[in-house]
Amino acid sequence: MAQLDNPTQRSISQFKSKLTGGGARPNLFEVQVTFPSTAKELGGSKTFQENLQRDNNGGSFNAEEFTFLCKAASLPASNVGNIDIPFRGRTLKVAGDRTFDPWSITVINDEDFNAYRSFQNWMQNIAQYGDSSGLSNPSDYSGQATVYQLGRTVSATQTTTSTTTTSKVIAKYKFADIWPSTVSNIDLSYDSSDAIEEFTVDFQVQYWYPEKAPVAGA
Repeated sequence: MAQLDNPTQRSISQFKSKLTGGGARPNLFEVQVTFPSTAKELGGSKTFQENLQRDNNGGSFNAEEFTFLCKAASLPASNVGNIDIPFRGRTLKVAGDRTFDPWSITVINDEDFNAYRSFQNWMQNIAQYGDSSGLSNPSDYSGQATVYQLGRTVSATQTTTSTTTTSKVIAKYKFADIWPSTVSNIDLSYDSSDAIEEFTVDFQVQYWYPEKAPVAGA
C-alpha cells in the first residue's frame, strides 16, 4: 500500500480534488412510501392500493403527490450493540445484536389533506379510535418506504418535442415492514402568517437495508 504524503503538506486544491461531486447535498432527496395493501380507507371499503388509482379530488393518498410534499427525512443510522465480558480486571467488547431506530418524516400539508388523512387512516386500521379493535396480523398493517439520495449530476434525454433531465441516484435505502406509531399534531394559531402547515410521522422499522443505486434514467 502506498505511503501517504506528509500531513503538513495538505492544500485546499488537494481537498477540492478529493471532494467528489462537490459533496452530497441534504436537500436533494426523494421519499416514497407504500401503504399496506390490505389496509382500508377509514369509512370506506376500498384498500389504499385501490385508492391510489383515484384522482386527487377523490380524497385518496396520491403516491406521486407525496414525493413532492415530503419535505424532510433522514438516511438511517446503523446500530450494533455490544456485550461486555469481564476478564481479569479488563472488559472484552463483543458484538451484540443489531437494532433499528424509529424513522421520521416531515410532510407539507395542502388543502386536500390527503396525506394527513391517509396516515391517520393507516393508524386507525392498527388501533381504532373508539375501541381496542384493529388489524392484529403485522403483515396486514406493515408498509414499505424508500429514500433516494440524489446527486447534482443530471442526464438529458432528447425527444422531438422536449428535453427531460434526470437526476442521478447516488444512494438508496429500503425500509421494510414499517408502520406509523405517531402522526403529529398540526399547530393552528392566529399568530401564524407566511407559513404552511406541516406534520411529522414517526415509523417503527423492522429493518432497513442499502440497495444498489439504479442507473440514472433507468
